[in-house]
Amino acid sequence: MVVGELTEETQLLVIGAGPGGYVAAFRAADLGLEVTLVDAAELLGGVCLREGCIPSKALLHVSHLIESASEASSFGIGFKKPTIQVEKLRDWKQSVVDRLCGGVKLLAGKRKVRVIQGRAQFEDSKTVRIEGGEVARVKFKNCIIATGSSIKHLPESVIPADCRIDSTEALELKDIPKSLLVVGGGYIGLELGQVYAGLGSKVTVVEALDRILMGCDEDLARPLIARLRKQFDAIHTGAMLEGAKPTNKGVEVKFKKGAETQKVIVDKVLVSVGRSPNTQGLGLENTKVVVNDRGFIEVDDQRRTADKRIFAIGDVAGDPMLAHKASREGMVAAEVIAGQSSTFDVRAIPAVVYTSPEIAWCGLTEAEAKAQGKSVKVGKFPWGASGRAIAMGRTDGLTKILADAETNRVLGVGITGEHAGDLIAEAVLAIEMGATAEDLALTIHPHPTTSETIMEAAESLLGHAIHVLK
Repeated sequence: MVVGELTEETQLLVIGAGPGGYVAAFRAADLGLEVTLVDAAELLGGVCLREGCIPSKALLHVSHLIESASEASSFGIGFKKPTIQVEKLRDWKQSVVDRLCGGVKLLAGKRKVRVIQGRAQFEDSKTVRIEGGEVARVKFKNCIIATGSSIKHLPESVIPADCRIDSTEALELKDIPKSLLVVGGGYIGLELGQVYAGLGSKVTVVEALDRILMGCDEDLARPLIARLRKQFDAIHTGAMLEGAKPTNKGVEVKFKKGAETQKVIVDKVLVSVGRSPNTQGLGLENTKVVVNDRGFIEVDDQRRTADKRIFAIGDVAGDPMLAHKASREGMVAAEVIAGQSSTFDVRAIPAVVYTSPEIAWCGLTEAEAKAQGKSVKVGKFPWGASGRAIAMGRTDGLTKILADAETNRVLGVGITGEHAGDLIAEAVLAIEMGATAEDLALTIHPHPTTSETIMEAAESLLGHAIHVLK
């Protein structure tokens, strides 16, 4: 040890202050543990709060407002073309981030969680070294790794750094380009594509796979794709990026679609091709922690690694890389360390695409059920038959339920439509509790609401739908 270096000891060290890490720290503190929370960033909350989930939803809300105002003409209400004050919009977005991150900091203080800013690296299975912090070293009895994930980048040979931006830079909203090419047709690229389209950019999407949102049920994706084809200039699927270079007119991008090479010139290129777990540079080789060939830390159902002192949660512990999954894992790990009987044993983790219309699903999709050889019944209810959806002028939706063919136990639910993400929790609860399609059909839903579509889809599955013909 270097003379003069400050070393602290703690019962629980949490590395990473995102929605997994800070939840774990707070739960452990509530259970009476002495907790130290380390993060490299000044603002607590992780990528989700600072430069991901929260700022993107703030900007999507603005984009949806602009969209709603434009579509109000069909109701007989006209608005002038919106004027966009980019600096004010950027400040408002940042105020949302600052408020939430400030709330996390306040809660940490109230719970007496020790917060250290710096980068942690394992020296062994009971000690980490902190780079850039006022504390040089922390010894722990237990540790939770919650370091999250980072943006994947394409090779410089394909697209140079000075020709592209990533999702973090896109959310900084430095300006609104006249034209934007989005490389990647996943949910992040499409959400940001809608943000910029709403703000006035001409958006083109290039996706290497056969369709955008490949992991989503085709029936659910269809209404969104139809809307995006109206909002975006073009969507190219089965298209491989070949290269990009700066020109005096903008960024020239070449991509191959089939046997044909196409070329476009745009103001900006947003690359959104996924994320990688942050397991590099942590010094895990100095512990017994096992990292698999995809870069994820291997954990058991209590989120314990092969090194019994160390736990891992969130993006570093495997798919799906979702904030709410990380939070639940954080609760489990904290409870286990505190001596409670707790297990990460979930039947359904909801996923939401916050576009317009939104898409949300949980449990099995129809394609997954088929791949697993499961015999299922399917019930669908189109939002064109929903009184509330018609009254809102948002009939571009669908609710779909999968149930076991013999028992009618609900195996999966998908919803496309306005605020689908707010509706999916009922379906998650149904799967967790082993509910049947009859349970959903017999539950009285308020009228008129879009939540009724869950009941109607269950009735359709059972063969006695009222508002659609079989």
